[in-house]
Amino acid sequence: MSDTMPEPVGAEAEPAADPAPATPVRKRPRPGERRVQILQTLAGMLEQPGAERITTAALASRLEVSEAALYRHFASKAQMFEGLIEFIEASVFALVNQIVERDESGALQAQRIVLMLLQFGEKNPGMTRVMVGDALVFEHERLTQRMNQFFDRVESQLRQCLRLGAQAQGSNTPTADAHAMASALTALIVGRLQRYARSGFRRMPTEALEVPLQRLTS
Repeated sequence: MSDTMPEPVGAEAEPAADPAPATPVRKRPRPGERRVQILQTLAGMLEQPGAERITTAALASRLEVSEAALYRHFASKAQMFEGLIEFIEASVFALVNQIVERDESGALQAQRIVLMLLQFGEKNPGMTRVMVGDALVFEHERLTQRMNQFFDRVESQLRQCLRLGAQAQGSNTPTADAHAMASALTALIVGRLQRYARSGFRRMPTEALEVPLQRLTS
């Protein structure tokens, strides 16, 4: 048997060309994609138990980009945290609206809002540290104020739900009852999220929740 392959009929033999080495093509992120990556990485770094203040240098290193690259998407680190807060606000209040539209009972609405918030924190440990302010201690004061406003808004929504429940039960003081219960429920939410963050995410915020939730909404 011949050691060489026969030439194809009707074609001139050409020397085989060495394949050119493949040049890796660096895929450029789509508009807005890098911004999302930065926020996801920041949230991931916040999930590390005992994480200290996160610097832009550490964040850039994790992303394998320069600090200048971060500032092309965010004017400051405070803006990065604002991006996380915007995500929290949009996610939570979209779910609140769904609960209010779906459930007729005011007490049931309040219970499900509390459970949803605690489940959100449980599934998003890094966001929990933002919500309770642990991640904002050394950051701009407006970030803490914005999270305070977030919980004020949660409490206001709980008051509306509980007032409906108190009226349905024939309370003579539905507004006062709703104020007291909404305040207690908000304290329950914040307290359990703080315990979750400060236990290194070991104490689940939803554990043994049924009894206190029932008593605070009945």
